[in-house]
Amino acid sequence: MNATIGKVAVCGAGAMGSGIAQVAAQAGASVLIFDVNIEALETSRTRTLADLDKLAARGKLSADEARTIGERMQWVSTLDALADRDLVIEAIIEDAGIKGQLFERIEAIVAPDAIIATNTSSLPISRLARGLKQPARFVGMHFFNPATAMKLVEVISGAATDPAVAARIRATAESWGKVAIPVADVPGFIVNRVARPFYGEAFTALNEGAADAASIDALFRAAGFRMGPLELTDLIGQDVNFAVTRSVFDSYFGRTRFVPQLRQAALVDAGWYGRKSGRGVYDYRDGAPKAADPQASDIIVTDTYQKAMAALKDAAPGTFLRCGALFVGMTQGLTARRESDTLGAPVILFDWSPADATGPVGFTLSDESARPDALSLLAAQSRAGVEIADRPGMIVARTLAQLANAAADAVLERVADEQGIDAALRYGANYPYGPFAWADRCGRGALVRLLDGIADGTGEAMYRPSHYLRNGA
Repeated sequence: MNATIGKVAVCGAGAMGSGIAQVAAQAGASVLIFDVNIEALETSRTRTLADLDKLAARGKLSADEARTIGERMQWVSTLDALADRDLVIEAIIEDAGIKGQLFERIEAIVAPDAIIATNTSSLPISRLARGLKQPARFVGMHFFNPATAMKLVEVISGAATDPAVAARIRATAESWGKVAIPVADVPGFIVNRVARPFYGEAFTALNEGAADAASIDALFRAAGFRMGPLELTDLIGQDVNFAVTRSVFDSYFGRTRFVPQLRQAALVDAGWYGRKSGRGVYDYRDGAPKAADPQASDIIVTDTYQKAMAALKDAAPGTFLRCGALFVGMTQGLTARRESDTLGAPVILFDWSPADATGPVGFTLSDESARPDALSLLAAQSRAGVEIADRPGMIVARTLAQLANAAADAVLERVADEQGIDAALRYGANYPYGPFAWADRCGRGALVRLLDGIADGTGEAMYRPSHYLRNGA
């Protein structure tokens, strides 16, 4: 099998298919974009050539390079035109039946050693390959949207996939400038499986009244995420995000770590899909008020508070510092009231936040008497505070802990290794750090205690630490 893939075809002229085709062409491949919809082909051509011109205008490409890349691309409406392709990538509707029919037609046209790949985000590779005469040459090649910008490609081997085919696709994706991660053929692969708690925990916090939507999103941006989980679901589309959650949940036969949230279901039922419909978690209609981020107070603080907050910056979850008549600490999964009962004094708990963060941070109180001290502690760092209802694990710590829990399950079940999962979340979901990098930052022992504390406080088995974490991995 020739190691070089010089002739590529992409089936599907939508945004994803066009993006994949552009990536391949920019890497030097000759690319055909196939679609039966002539209007979609024309839109794809116009959008792609305009994108190349923009890259040239920004100095990312020379004008000659942009023109040459465009000349390497052709838009065709006849499937027979794909006969000489070394690699055909399918990027059409997520319907197993429609995809299967296309794969059988492709197989009848291309050479015996040509590779057929699918960009499916959720359908099992083994199932899609069942109708093929040569399933060994069939592989998953899952790009992320927009394909021209997102660096991750999940390379998924089905039960019949030839390891040499998967290796060749991984090398091809890397030669196209992508981070290619080998993944087992499981529902959701890596990103769409492991990332479920990022959205689910935010809706749980919103439903429980832990904080308002704008504050929840602000806390995650302060923790390094480009967007908070709720605003991100509005961008993705509540209908799309909820459908993926349902698909993963159903595919794992109701596994609790992936449980869909009724608050999100209600948005879908109402037709409030987010930005595209004008309303979602937020209101995007003209004239609708925009939520403002929390602001730091101008309280003058004493040296005692400054020293306490400086010490807390590097403290592990569950570490408590005496500050006057009360204790201050980072959540270890228990409520502030329960910590207060143990320590015998009022308690201020802070949510997890990076040591170098400057944005808002969540806090909760065991009783009202501690509020002035909490505001003074925040003022010592010139940080805004978001008061969170007294709940196990608060918001950010609880979400990141459950992400690490889902990631640990994925390693335990041989979906991918730790490095692959961290890379997938960073390059496929734009996370500032992977779940295992965060676990190491907190300390894995502290993470296990945090999850046990949340499980005890909520009574929910879904928070019990994965055996992979509990056994000291």
